[in-house]
Amino acid sequence: MMTRVLLVGGGLTSAVTGLLLRRELPHVELILWDKARGAGGRMSTSRNPNDAKSFVDLGAQYISATPEYAKLHSMYYEELIGAGILAPLTCSIEGMKDSAEGTNHYVTPKGISSVVKHFMNSANIDVKFGYHVNRIDLSDNKWNVQTNDGAADTFDAVVLTMPVPQLFGLSGTVKDTLENDEKLRSSLLSVDYSSRYALGLFFDEGAEIKLKNGSSAQYIANDSIVRFVAIDNKKRGLENGAPSVVVHTSVPFGKAYVEETTEEIKPIILKKVQELFPEWPEPAYVKCQKWRFSQVTSAYPGLPGCVSLGSGLVIGGDGFTHSNMDGCIESAKSVVDVVIQYLKKGS
Repeated sequence: MMTRVLLVGGGLTSAVTGLLLRRELPHVELILWDKARGAGGRMSTSRNPNDAKSFVDLGAQYISATPEYAKLHSMYYEELIGAGILAPLTCSIEGMKDSAEGTNHYVTPKGISSVVKHFMNSANIDVKFGYHVNRIDLSDNKWNVQTNDGAADTFDAVVLTMPVPQLFGLSGTVKDTLENDEKLRSSLLSVDYSSRYALGLFFDEGAEIKLKNGSSAQYIANDSIVRFVAIDNKKRGLENGAPSVVVHTSVPFGKAYVEETTEEIKPIILKKVQELFPEWPEPAYVKCQKWRFSQVTSAYPGLPGCVSLGSGLVIGGDGFTHSNMDGCIESAKSVVDVVIQYLKKGS
């Protein structure tokens, strides 16, 4: 029988894990389940439901490659640049922090989720969205995995890449393991994330949207609600078509209001945007996104890349490294080493 590996989570770590497993084990059957409606995880791109050509990045905004990681991960960067997924960031971003000398910044002309989709497609993963995993059990050296909606299947190995706090919502073997291993439980509980809200504003074609000094994006200092604003299409190098804007709230605001609903928070952010940019016209459509788990502020002790829960069950993601594309790649490399070692031992 063919070896079956389940990836739980539709973000970058899962996508790169699938890519590397496919290259190392060409005949493995790779399945991915994610509770969301589309690929990307926190590299999320949202489309205007009234204009398929207009979209906005609600999560990660651009990718920064330090000289060290550009060299270490050159395979990934060169592949993405060659495929037209990454392009140099050419616009100005007001208030951007200074980066290490030689750092290259990239944008995604097709939206930030295109990075994840590219690796998923290259890995030939059988992807199913709307699959919210709630229980994982080990039986006869196989993993039985169930979803909220009653879907169930059996796998030889399972990789969990959801934000670390969500692991505590799982039943079965995962729950038993976390309850019986106090050191592991304590280490996982120490992983912390910032929270924030994002607003996607979609305007009619011809609408005039401008930022300070003609920049395409800006960090806003000393505002209690808004931290970052970008004319998203311009940021990605697209001047034509209907303008789209992304607004990120500050971390303190996100933390203070994380338990509110997006419908409660949306008018608060919109009002602030109107105060900051009174000359902008009304958007034709607004999308509000809550990032309960945004960037990792405190990672797993020792930054191991991943942790094995035994018998081919592995947990990984940027919570075990650091929050950016290179952190996800590093975690994926660690996950794949553990999974391959386990599968080869059992074959």
